[in-house]
Amino acid sequence: MVDHRRFLNQRSEHVLPWFSGRTLSLPDRQVRLEKPPEVPGWYTFAISGRKATLIGPSDAPDVSMLPKVRGVWAMQRLVIDGRHSAKLNFMPGEQPAMFSPVTARRWHSGELLFDSVEFESEVEDSLRQALPKNTGISTIKGVTPALRSAFALLLTERVGRRLQIRFVPAEMQKHLVAIGESGEPAAETALRELEAERAQALREMAELGRRRAAQQLAQEVQLARETQRLHAAEHVNERAEAALEKAGAFLESIRQLGAQQLEVVFEFMDTRFISVVDAATLRVLDSGICLGHPPADELVTLESLPSVIKEAIEEDTLVILRHP
Repeated sequence: MVDHRRFLNQRSEHVLPWFSGRTLSLPDRQVRLEKPPEVPGWYTFAISGRKATLIGPSDAPDVSMLPKVRGVWAMQRLVIDGRHSAKLNFMPGEQPAMFSPVTARRWHSGELLFDSVEFESEVEDSLRQALPKNTGISTIKGVTPALRSAFALLLTERVGRRLQIRFVPAEMQKHLVAIGESGEPAAETALRELEAERAQALREMAELGRRRAAQQLAQEVQLARETQRLHAAEHVNERAEAALEKAGAFLESIRQLGAQQLEVVFEFMDTRFISVVDAATLRVLDSGICLGHPPADELVTLESLPSVIKEAIEEDTLVILRHP
C-alpha cells in the first residue's frame, strides 16, 4: 500500500491530461486541482501533497506504455465491442471517417486517449455504402461486433433525427444486435419504445410533482424553518461537488431553483445528467432518469445517484428524461 504521507511537503511537476472536474489522476494517486483549465487537454501541473496547481499547456507525452484499446469510430465515440462505447478524448483536428478502426490508450483513471487510426479492410467501406440505405448488414461478411454496434448507433442516429427523438448510446445497448440485423424498422421500434417509456415516466413525475406541491402547501411552517436553515447553510456548491466526486462523477454546474431546490448538471460514465435536489439535504427530487413505475427518485441522494445510474446502464434500463 502506498504511504501518501511521504508526498506531503514535496513539490514536483507533472504533465497530465485534464478532462473535467477538480480531480487529477496520477499513476499512483489522485490530487485536488485548485483552479481547472478552461478547455480539456494536456497541461503541466505543480503537485504538492494532495493539491495541484496549473502551470500551463503542454505537449502530449509518450503514452505508449498505457494499455491499448481498439475500437471503431462512430458518434464521436470509440465503439469497443458489441455493447460498449466510450468517449474518446483529445481527438486530432482532422477526425477519422466513420467506421475507421481506431486505437486508444486508457489513462490511469479509465478515460480513453486518442492514439492512432489503423488500416482498414473492405468491410468499413461496405458499411459506409450501406448506411444511407437504412437497411441491415446481416449479408455483409466480416462484420465484427464493434462494427455492427457502430453501424447500429449511426443508423439509429439518422432515424432519431427524422423522428426527433434523442438518445445516448447507453440507452440503445440492448437493441444494437436487432438494429444491425434489421436496419431502420428495428431502430424506429427501439426509439419509439424509448419515447413511450420517457412519456410514461414524465407523466408519473408530473403527478408526483403535484402531490409534492400539495404536501408543501400543507407544511408551510416546516418549509419556513427549512428556508431559514438553507439561508444559514454555507458552501452548498462545494457539498454537491464533493458528493458527486466521491461517487466518481464530475460536477458541471449548479443553478438555484427557488429557495429549496438546486438544478445539478454533472457528467458520469461519459454522459451528462441533469437532476434536481433539495438544497439543504442534497436529497434527490427529480433524478432526470426513469427510476421505475412509480418513480422512486425520493429514495436517492446526490451521492448515491451515480451508482443507480451505473446499475441502469449495466442492466440496459437507462432512460434519460432531461437532456442538457
